[in-house]
Amino acid sequence: MTKTAAVVTGHSRGLGEAIAAELLARDVRVLGISRGANSNLAQRHGSALTQLALDLADLPALTRWLESDALPQFLRGCDLALLVNNAGLLEPLAPLEKQEPADVVRAISVNVGAVLALSAAFVAATDDVADRRILHISSGAGRKAYAGWSVYCASKAALDHHARTVATDRTERLRISAVAPGVIDTYMQDLIRASNANDVPDRQRFEDMWREGRLQNPTDVARSLADFALSDSFGSEPVSELRRVTA
Repeated sequence: MTKTAAVVTGHSRGLGEAIAAELLARDVRVLGISRGANSNLAQRHGSALTQLALDLADLPALTRWLESDALPQFLRGCDLALLVNNAGLLEPLAPLEKQEPADVVRAISVNVGAVLALSAAFVAATDDVADRRILHISSGAGRKAYAGWSVYCASKAALDHHARTVATDRTERLRISAVAPGVIDTYMQDLIRASNANDVPDRQRFEDMWREGRLQNPTDVARSLADFALSDSFGSEPVSELRRVTA
């Protein structure tokens, strides 16, 4: 039986929580990294879940942790290692002239800096693992411009291109894919609906989707993502959409 271990960022709520829960239900050991712990998952899954309380916007703290032996120790002995870069910040939601520089720095640190650093450390820590995989949770916003979303759009486009470029490296035993999961009923959608319509002209579209019940359930999306991430076809395309790869 294949021994699988996964690192999931942003596991404390939303899609990250759903992904962690789905993997744990499949007997995958999970290391969840978030600012806060997930007591619900801990109660349900016990020692199968390891949690690290870490603010991914604090890149010096992340670097110190990555320079320790904690990540290699967690991944030691597995046959398949998976990194799910899920954590992300949507804000600032505003045109450029209204963006606070500190908010921009924080978002890019979480959405890009932490992702690239974790990915590099993950590959170094899995040098002796037979099958290692990196899943970037991307977004349609990385492929289509939305007014007021410049920081988020740019950060997700960065993940797409990171996946494309890493794929060209042809690192031995490594697969990578940046997947846009679609519009999901999570806290990010709450933020969009609470935003200023003058700053975010597309807000009405997302309000309509919510009102009409067209937002996807995080549990359903997590199940499809886990199916794909653990499948033989994972990594065949470095950038994709969940609805297409699971069709």
